[in-house]
Amino acid sequence: MVNISVLRMAAMNLLAMREHSRAELHKKLSQRFDNHPGVDDALNQLAADGLQSDSRFAEAFTRMRFRQGKGPRRVTQELSERGITGSLAQTALWEQELDWFDLCLNTRARRFGEQAPTDLKEKARQIRFLQYRGFDSEQIRYALDGQSQ
Repeated sequence: MVNISVLRMAAMNLLAMREHSRAELHKKLSQRFDNHPGVDDALNQLAADGLQSDSRFAEAFTRMRFRQGKGPRRVTQELSERGITGSLAQTALWEQELDWFDLCLNTRARRFGEQAPTDLKEKARQIRFLQYRGFDSEQIRYALDGQSQ
């Protein structure tokens, strides 16, 4: 029979590998233990003990995606897919010392070189790439024109 301590240990094993959001842990544990009714209790205990934190997950996830060259819109979408929405996602995005404008500029330069695009077709291609990466229009304008916000 599965009890809370077994669920807690399974969750702790997942957390030992990387930070997880509560929603991710709930999904994984529910799949593994056939929607056991004690999953929520185990997750509540982990949160109360400080072993699982959605805010810590959101901050770590945001830093990881920033290092990968992903923009704030893409990161927000991915956080939402992992159960982090609203103010928690915004806090993770904007209260850290992350320069999204500089990241957009560097991401464009890494992909297309330092030279700014000269024709409209190439400029449109670079804009689409940066939009896909999750940057907003101000950040893209900064990366393409070198202009400040």
